[in-house]
Amino acid sequence: MKAIKLRPFIPSGEDYELAMRFFEELGFEKGYSDSGLSIFRSGEQEFFLQNYHNQEMQHNLMVELEVENLDDCWQQIDVIAKSGLYPIRAKEPMDYPWGKREVHLVDPAGVCWHISQTK
Repeated sequence: MKAIKLRPFIPSGEDYELAMRFFEELGFEKGYSDSGLSIFRSGEQEFFLQNYHNQEMQHNLMVELEVENLDDCWQQIDVIAKSGLYPIRAKEPMDYPWGKREVHLVDPAGVCWHISQTK
């Protein structure tokens, strides 16, 4: 039996348009988009952004993302965070006890992203 690759669903929070702009500015490529559902891609990774707001679920969701260059990714996140256009929180790259160097980002919907560099 062949495994099925499922795309994760990421809730947009209260402002779907703001979430879409944020992910595009972060460097994701928007593919299909219709009626409150969009596909975003970065390399081989992709997810559905869904026009959905459930604060409890959003604040208990964690997404892992791997990027080719963590420092470049951090620079982009830092510029976006300093712009003040999006309600996000971000921590610069740190080495964690679980053996990864990661950037932690809380997106406009309150979803926590752990971003690490591909091996």
